[in-house]
Amino acid sequence: MTNKVIIDCDPGIDDAVALCMALFDPRLEVLGVTAVEGNVSAEQSSLNVQTIIDQLDPPRYPRLGAATRLDAAPALDIRHLHGDNGLANIDFAVSQLHHQHPSEKILYDALRTAPEQVTLICLGPLTNLARVFQRDPNVALLVNKMIISGGSAQCVGNITPVAEFNMFYDPAAARAVFRSPTTKLLVPLEVIQQVAFTLDLVDRLPAVSTRAGRLLRRLVPFAFRAYRQHLGQESMFLQDAVALVAALHPELFVFREMEGDVEIIGELTRGVTVFDRRQHSLTRSTTAVATEVDVAGVSDCILRGLDRAGRAT
Repeated sequence: MTNKVIIDCDPGIDDAVALCMALFDPRLEVLGVTAVEGNVSAEQSSLNVQTIIDQLDPPRYPRLGAATRLDAAPALDIRHLHGDNGLANIDFAVSQLHHQHPSEKILYDALRTAPEQVTLICLGPLTNLARVFQRDPNVALLVNKMIISGGSAQCVGNITPVAEFNMFYDPAAARAVFRSPTTKLLVPLEVIQQVAFTLDLVDRLPAVSTRAGRLLRRLVPFAFRAYRQHLGQESMFLQDAVALVAALHPELFVFREMEGDVEIIGELTRGVTVFDRRQHSLTRSTTAVATEVDVAGVSDCILRGLDRAGRAT
């Protein structure tokens, strides 16, 4: 039996890796891929989602959702990690879709059509989900569960000293989602950063003769160079691929139920995720936070997922 999922993302090289894995995994029925502003602008994110799907040409095409601009987007520039266009500065040929539906509509329709059957895999800022819940708060009760990539239970940051990018970019949306009654699995930054890949990952990507291999072998080397040149690291993280593994193999993680919230106005703490660790908390948690990870097991799942994509393309 396949699991119905929608992947909400802001491609981004690690988003592209996660999509390669998801679109060819027989356990997943990817109903939609919805773009959100984050790593790149709303327009570029929408184009990147379509580009990745075109390049991979999966056997079952998901519905594609277009991102809409965030009115109060922060002035961030992380193009050094993903390239000016989010996809390693490569000018992919892509057919332009007309009448593309907004991401919020794709999400809303799917949840209404298949109540309590759809898992949302959230790989970028939580803008789209917050807008859907604001439009109709009852929709939050129709979500099977959410897998969220980002945040930190230890105040570890990658965009500020204490905040992770996805939470920092749209903290009001993150707060709305955290406070929703939806069952949530959070894969935080400090867990994701335990799963590091060295340059030999490039040799283990699918062959260049495959569609997945042609795409990944153009994107992943750029990410390695960016990590080395701008972060001084000889290894890289595939944040969104790790989050996808949590959706497929939660047994590779140790989760702890903790009620969470997000700081939205702190001058130094915007986007910080705060968790109630008290022994006798008065609140009932809807969030399980990954606190430990089987590094070898998750790494193997990612490699096997990419190999599967290669063999399918």
